[in-house]
Amino acid sequence: MSRILITGSTDGLGYAAADALLSARHHVVVHARNPERAQALDPLIGRGAELIVADFTDRDAVRHTAAKLNGTPPLDTVIHNAGVWSGPAVMPVNIIAPYLLTVLLHRPHRLLYLSSSSHFEGRPSLVGTDWRGTAPGSYADSKLFVTTLAAAVARLYPDVLSNAVNPGWVPTKMGGPGAPDDLKLGHQTQTWLATSDDPRALSTGGYWYHQERQQPQPAVHDEAFQDRLLQTLARETGNPLDS
Repeated sequence: MSRILITGSTDGLGYAAADALLSARHHVVVHARNPERAQALDPLIGRGAELIVADFTDRDAVRHTAAKLNGTPPLDTVIHNAGVWSGPAVMPVNIIAPYLLTVLLHRPHRLLYLSSSSHFEGRPSLVGTDWRGTAPGSYADSKLFVTTLAAAVARLYPDVLSNAVNPGWVPTKMGGPGAPDDLKLGHQTQTWLATSDDPRALSTGGYWYHQERQQPQPAVHDEAFQDRLLQTLARETGNPLDS
């Protein structure tokens, strides 16, 4: 069985993925932003899930989380599910935190990054981006950046299966109760890519929607843009991505 970290797992897609993976007898590490939010994970912890608590708007908290996890049994898969829709935390949570975890964690076999169809509206420009969250950030830009990160990791880490997943507009706290997509299908793609031996799930560099590989915005596979993004994130955090 695999050992799998799911960030942002107190509700919605992250909770559903953790629940499904525990039911399939995998070892799951769940994540909450603070102790109050962690209470929602009590049912999963009672079934054997491990818990980490860290506010991903705080870079030092992300670094501490990586160091702590590196002292535990190796992770087979990391699902970068944590995300926010609006406000100043958009860039810190949606791109800085997954980038730092990618750099700092011992390299797992599989990496999954939560994307969105909103990434098509993102601007393939890094000029003026507020990485530290001193002002509200662009959700669309953040999802373009994290989708590009997934593709860059696939290119630079050929021994890792790195993919981006668009779960659809699903009825979570972020998506709202009127969202038209299927919540179950949203998390099924994550759990499938995280653990399946299906030849399609053993591919890398994909952008997936409901277990179908699709074409993302062209900037995602532009290697020059990938390199600019990685260089910018390395300068911003002080932590380069080693190839």
